[in-house]
Amino acid sequence: MPTVTWSRLGADRRAAVVAAAETEFAAHGFSGGSLNVIARRAGVAKGSLFQYFADKRDLYAHITEVGSQRVRRHMEDQIRILDPGRPFFEFLTDLLDVWVAYFAEHPQDRALHAAASFEVDTDARVSVRAVVHRHYLQVLRPLVHAAGTRGDLRPDADTDTMLSLLLMILPHLALAPYVRGMDPVLGLDEIAPEQPALVVRRYVAVLAAAFADTPTPGPRQPQPKENSHE
Repeated sequence: MPTVTWSRLGADRRAAVVAAAETEFAAHGFSGGSLNVIARRAGVAKGSLFQYFADKRDLYAHITEVGSQRVRRHMEDQIRILDPGRPFFEFLTDLLDVWVAYFAEHPQDRALHAAASFEVDTDARVSVRAVVHRHYLQVLRPLVHAAGTRGDLRPDADTDTMLSLLLMILPHLALAPYVRGMDPVLGLDEIAPEQPALVVRRYVAVLAAAFADTPTPGPRQPQPKENSHE
């Protein structure tokens, strides 16, 4: 957690440190990220960083928290628009489409998510994954619980297993289209722009088959994009 000194720092200076750290960790991860570079870009002395945070890992966890809050705000806004009260697996399909689109349009958040997912330092990875998973679960758990209460899920549905699967699926959908070799089965790293939407529907079909209260029709297929060259 940031120190009291950090909380007393001016908003502009805090923003400069966060921006510099996000850029550095997105490019190089925790292990490769340089505090010297962060301090220089932020316009502060390197020693000042240790007045703001206990250590490098503490700074990394804070940057992960800031990025996770940014993604969460966007997704919660979209959840309200998508209407989570409608049939769950129909809603989930649209939610995953929005998730894929967000990371396609925000490369730095995608890079930060990749850094958290692929970090080689065990202690750092545990710290930042705990942050990411907390935000995932605080959003997903109420949605899954509400789906069960409405009767969209089987009475005996193992919702913890469902949540665990979603924790694996979400980062995979965010990153695999941009990491060659990450998805050797469903072809998420193929050039075809419609591939992520097709994969979303395959994932949702499997989840519905496992957890839906009654057999449901296959997820709605993505609509082909209109050709703008007429």
